Amino acid sequence: MKLFGLIGRTLKHSFSKNYFTQKYKTEKIPGCQYELFELNDISEFPQLIAQHKDTLSGLNVTIPYKLDVMQYLDEIDSHAEAIQAVNTVKFTPEGKLKGYNTDYYGFRSSIETWDLTGKKALVLGTGGASKAIEKALSDLGIPYQMVSRTASDKTLSYETLLDFPAIVREHHLIINTTPLGTYPDVEGKANLPYEELSADHCLFDLVYNPEVTAFLQKGLDAGAKIKNGYTMLVGQAEKSWEIWNS
Repeated sequence: MKLFGLIGRTLKHSFSKNYFTQKYKTEKIPGCQYELFELNDISEFPQLIAQHKDTLSGLNVTIPYKLDVMQYLDEIDSHAEAIQAVNTVKFTPEGKLKGYNTDYYGFRSSIETWDLTGKKALVLGTGGASKAIEKALSDLGIPYQMVSRTASDKTLSYETLLDFPAIVREHHLIINTTPLGTYPDVEGKANLPYEELSADHCLFDLVYNPEVTAFLQKGLDAGAKIKNGYTMLVGQAEKSWEIWNS
């Protein structure tokens, strides 16, 4: 039996277990099991590995351990190294642990269905979730500007966007990496000059519950293209499976 799983602190609303359990059934993949491993602290990671050393074949990693898990790995993929976050761990045939970031691939494959030629991006939020987004945009050659509550040398503030709404008008790809709008706080959204949105805009929200967040609804109202985070989740899960079986 091959054991796969997800490590994190609070996992009761996990997407991964349901997704992979259904995948095993639908694709008739025998001898695989996916479990949730809640860790109170990342220091419990070695004990988990030792406990399941004969069956563990791969792990996904979610908040708050995407950075902290790196200290326990033998190798780190170049994308994950650049992003400084790991969300997938492969157990190599040599018994080594190698870290990857499949959020990067999930996001990249999600937006590649849009024609983004000549478009500039605004990335809302500078937390851990934004790192894979930055790397993907950079690799795709899409100029981007980070937006946070406080302005700095590297970030614009939301207040700046309200004062200079032309910035939103001129950046046709807007990505929300914050948890704003997540169920049950479905009215939450970034404070933007939404009147500047147009049919030329593409709005991407990492949040996937609800399906149409308040942020995405503003895009719909303006005739913009929208996409929630579900496609990214599926993309990163499928990339994880590909890595585990390569």
